[in-house]
Amino acid sequence: MIALDRHPSGRHFLQIPGPSPVPDRILRAMSLPTIDHRGPEFAELGKKVLSGLLRVFQTRHPVVVYPSSGTGAWEAALANVCSPGDALLMFETGHFATLWQRMALRLGLAPEFLSVPGTDAATGLPWSWRRGVQADMIEARLRADSSHAIKAVCVVHNETSTGVTSDIAAVRRAIDAARHPALLMVDTISGLACADYRHDEWGVDVTVSGSQKGLMLPPGIAFNALSPRALDTAKTAKLPKSYWAWDEIVEMNRGGYWPYTPNTNLLYGLSEALDMLLEPGLDAVFARHQRWGEGVRAAVRAWGLPIECADPAVYSPVLTGVITPAGIDADALRRLIHDRFDLSLGTGLGKVKGRMFRIGHLGDCNDLTLVATVAGVEMGLKLGGVGLAGSGVQAAMDFFAAHPQAAGLAAAA
Repeated sequence: MIALDRHPSGRHFLQIPGPSPVPDRILRAMSLPTIDHRGPEFAELGKKVLSGLLRVFQTRHPVVVYPSSGTGAWEAALANVCSPGDALLMFETGHFATLWQRMALRLGLAPEFLSVPGTDAATGLPWSWRRGVQADMIEARLRADSSHAIKAVCVVHNETSTGVTSDIAAVRRAIDAARHPALLMVDTISGLACADYRHDEWGVDVTVSGSQKGLMLPPGIAFNALSPRALDTAKTAKLPKSYWAWDEIVEMNRGGYWPYTPNTNLLYGLSEALDMLLEPGLDAVFARHQRWGEGVRAAVRAWGLPIECADPAVYSPVLTGVITPAGIDADALRRLIHDRFDLSLGTGLGKVKGRMFRIGHLGDCNDLTLVATVAGVEMGLKLGGVGLAGSGVQAAMDFFAAHPQAAGLAAAA
């Protein structure tokens, strides 16, 4: 029996859908000496970061930055615009939409959770976890709310647990068609800087995001992008808040500072990440992620396995969820792949735990990264007793060869 090497050579393949691998360029930036967060040098850093974030969120309005995880940004979004007992309309698209709904309950709000009814007979999985937000259902519910009791509509843009990227512009159109005053609040924690996202154009009032996905940073920074209407609503909201309150932060940000001790070295990394995204341009970054997603999905189709997202119109450019055959424990398969090939894949969460795994294709990747990832998964599937229709490795290579990255799109994410 051959003993497993607990300290393998080579690099670990971190192919979960976040935290994503941190590029060396960002790690070097984070190693700079910590500076006085009340001094003029820090103000320059603060202003640069805040200006770059406007471009990434595609907004002209304030983006609030917190030293926290994305969960903190969820709470900040709700706490700043809601009062105790406020009604919310939320949509079940997966595990993270569910967690945001649970948070709303814990904060003393009254969320109504819409979902696509039924179960997919072929996989036994709920349809709500295989499709995106259904804007028509939101419109119908808002039309029925003649008293305008619903304070906000809360949806997830890129549902990390399933690999579905919902149409946020369609949700805004639905709210407008219903002539309802509800705010639109969107979680794009995993979508930002990977999938096209337009805070202003899509009429979003509060956008929630985090540092550890498309921005390629370690966890520890979270964001609320705000509309003027959200800022006005916050003036009369009654939920308790202090650390999360927008007003003091927005005011001090005008000079490049924060009202608390900021995470300086992560802001160095954020500054570098913004340069890496804006140098090639966001369109190039989005196109790169779309291409990577198509290459990985070509592999999954070649294996003959179902993709978690059942609607090709909303396939995520960030990750691909892979459903394992009945009787195959997806978590056991992930452990096998990790132990044999030093490759980490995302676990199934919530209602799909044990039935699927997730391949991340975001941030600091390239074609060879993903071909190697597909190879590790394919070897693991075979070792795990999964019968495959064909070679996913060959399918991915064929796709990338037939769809070369266009000139100007090849800069590292």
